[in-house]
Amino acid sequence: IDAGKTTTTERILFYTGQTHKIGETHEGASQMDWMEQEKERGITITSAATTAQWNGHRINIIDTPGHVDFTVEVERSLRVLDGSVAVFCAKGGVEPQSENVWRQADNYGVPRMAFVNKMDIMGADFYNVVQMMKDRLSANAEPVQLPIGKEDWLEGEVDLVEMCAHIY
Repeated sequence: IDAGKTTTTERILFYTGQTHKIGETHEGASQMDWMEQEKERGITITSAATTAQWNGHRINIIDTPGHVDFTVEVERSLRVLDGSVAVFCAKGGVEPQSENVWRQADNYGVPRMAFVNKMDIMGADFYNVVQMMKDRLSANAEPVQLPIGKEDWLEGEVDLVEMCAHIY
């Protein structure tokens, strides 16, 4: 599944100052996808770990594969996680492999939060993804941010915790 997990990780590394250039998976330049086969295919095959600093906090990141063939890699990672961020595509939403990984996280007692990625693509529907999480994952999904617009008209988000808008 291509929700953009590695791409999101690459942005985190860049914006926290861990890297000085954003690695693009489609160019084979991702920091996290280091194996030659990953670079050629543009997919994550093995889990990769890194660390970033943000506002005085150390964040340990494990980027895991999304494809069902590499489920064992995800399960290994779940055994050591304190928490996880589930990345969902704003168009594809909750896919079958997302359901499998969510159940694995339930089994290991891993707390999760979700990030709805790709809000700028055609067919993006934030509210549908939130509803899919409730219906298909039995998740207690409650947004802490709401998008302002979608697709070509994505302009920013509303932070419901701080009660302010961020316009891009």
